[in-house]
Amino acid sequence: MKTSSGIDRRTLVALAGGTMAAVVLPRRLLAQAAAPKLRVASVKHGSLGWLLQTIKAEGLDQKNGVAIEVVEVATNQAGPVALLAGEADVIVSDWTWALRQRGLGEKVKFSPFTSALGALMVPAASDIKSAADLKGRKIGVAGTAIDKSWILFRAYCGKVHGYDVAKETTPVFGAAPLMTEELKNGRLDAVLNFWPFAARLAGAGYRRIVSMDEVVKALGVEPTPAFVGFIWKEQTGEAKGDALKGFLAAASAGNAVLKEKDSAWERVRDLVRPSSDAELAAIRDYYRSGIPAPWGAADTAAAAKLTELLMEHGAKDILGPGTRFDDALFHSGT
Repeated sequence: MKTSSGIDRRTLVALAGGTMAAVVLPRRLLAQAAAPKLRVASVKHGSLGWLLQTIKAEGLDQKNGVAIEVVEVATNQAGPVALLAGEADVIVSDWTWALRQRGLGEKVKFSPFTSALGALMVPAASDIKSAADLKGRKIGVAGTAIDKSWILFRAYCGKVHGYDVAKETTPVFGAAPLMTEELKNGRLDAVLNFWPFAARLAGAGYRRIVSMDEVVKALGVEPTPAFVGFIWKEQTGEAKGDALKGFLAAASAGNAVLKEKDSAWERVRDLVRPSSDAELAAIRDYYRSGIPAPWGAADTAAAAKLTELLMEHGAKDILGPGTRFDDALFHSGT
């Protein structure tokens, strides 16, 4: 049917729809521009990068009323520098670092990002069956001699297996990628590595001897609290409370997508950079196992006990000699 002007009714409907879209689109853009902004420091190919891309692809930032500005940093160590320098509002780091900052007078807050922990890995054909079999072996350790995982692993070997692993093995310290390659090349008998690298090794057929989660539980700490989380300054929470709340909600929703949809992992494949489908699956499973629940009183109590253990076993260089546990560090909301 045509109108008196000779225009088909369907054409009018189409034109009206186009006019409506022209009106709605700018409003959406205006809403996005008006959303409070939050600067989040991230290593592009790190696990936070996978989450941020998922948030963006699913529109979870807009749905939760926050505009996320990604501040790319070259290394995980650069994040804390960016936070303290005021170049980022939120970073991902350990609560042990955050605890030390509070001890130094920098009022920061922590909310869990992942509870996934590293593991002791060996080649599939290795005759190492437990940490007791490490005596006389050459083992790689991601990080340094004062890394918290190494300190806790030493305590574990002493308590469970009755020996000092630092004295009865030959430990080699270095960056996680280097330790991984040294193990693959046969120059190490085992490696204690961070979870993304342990996952990649698992995907390549390497065996896990003991996880750091098992280590922590064997030392009498349960539940194992998330070590790694989002960290921000208290003044940021006061000045950008809505943006921060929106970001944490978007992060939780993004994790739900990564937990439930395998297709979401195909979307971030280029950031994960797996060498095979098996490696991607292993990383996916490790990541999913580490998606944390909101921080609660039991986590705070466990973190306090871990702080005591770390100080008892020589972690003063990590926490600082005057650092005391401060439960005000931990953000219990989402």
